[in-house]
Amino acid sequence: MHMSDALLSPEVGVSFCAATAGVIAYSAYKLKTNTEDKLVPLMGVLGAFVFAMQMINFTIPFTGSSGHFVGGLLLSILLGPYAGVITIASVLLVQALFFADGGILALGANIWNMGVYSCFIAYPIYKLIAHGSNSSKRLFFAAVTASVIGLQAGAISVVLQTCLSGRTELPFSTFALFMLPIHLGIGIVEGAVTAGIISYVKKERPELLTLSHHSASSYSFKKIAITFLLTAFIIGGVVSWFASENPDGLQWSISKITGKTELPTLINSKLHTFTKELQKKKTAILPDYNFETQKPDTSKPNQENSGKWLNAGKSLSGIVGSLMVLALCLTLSFGIRSIRKRY
Repeated sequence: MHMSDALLSPEVGVSFCAATAGVIAYSAYKLKTNTEDKLVPLMGVLGAFVFAMQMINFTIPFTGSSGHFVGGLLLSILLGPYAGVITIASVLLVQALFFADGGILALGANIWNMGVYSCFIAYPIYKLIAHGSNSSKRLFFAAVTASVIGLQAGAISVVLQTCLSGRTELPFSTFALFMLPIHLGIGIVEGAVTAGIISYVKKERPELLTLSHHSASSYSFKKIAITFLLTAFIIGGVVSWFASENPDGLQWSISKITGKTELPTLINSKLHTFTKELQKKKTAILPDYNFETQKPDTSKPNQENSGKWLNAGKSLSGIVGSLMVLALCLTLSFGIRSIRKRY
């Protein structure tokens, strides 16, 4: 669901950047007064884990499309919604700047669609359904229901944003007709994966799921933090080789309407030109999580896998990207903690 800059007008892109900045600023303020010190390293570790998980596109059967884990709901369950939205924003920032996954102008919209809805709509729904239950079936139902609703909100938001941007080649009703069903399938998978991870945490460190009721100061999360970090490196460094090469839900929906997975910029504004040049020539070190010579042709939907599963560029992207997110989240969380202690 990573939108490119080409899908948005400058007005819509800037508006969502401003709205998202407001949400993040408010979340940072809330963390300044409420964050448990023991959760600081977990923000970085879980951010790295979500970055790696987002590299794994899974095939949606019978569609020719694929989807990937978003992670906003998982982060909210384990960290709370305020730390969760800051962590997912860090993931999306690293993806946009260094891997050209999602546009820079579209960054605010992408955080809104994948972070704000997950943390502030899906998470409250999860809490309402789970209601502190230890039942695995109830937690599974809560995770799947919340994930589906969160991704449906994000999907319809993408449709609205492109409509407001004047992309007439993507009619609202037709675009929604493709976006909503395909993200229903993705949401079900995301919910199932989230439920599985929550079950693991409940078994290994149940205190992490009840920090709203108990102080974290008396618990150690070192073991589970190491587990998540090592898993992130394995997923990003090795498992990512086997990710589906089918277009994701957004690209697939666009291709069903226009015959192409990517659209040219509607208005060649100075802002579009600036962000494109900044990303392409300055910040993106491994665009599309690969070396330039190994980049797949994403303009052709449903392209076949070349059969060469060993991919050094993707491995490097997975490990370096995870470390970048880890460093960024730790910097932000330690900065917030420092401000809290000072004031």
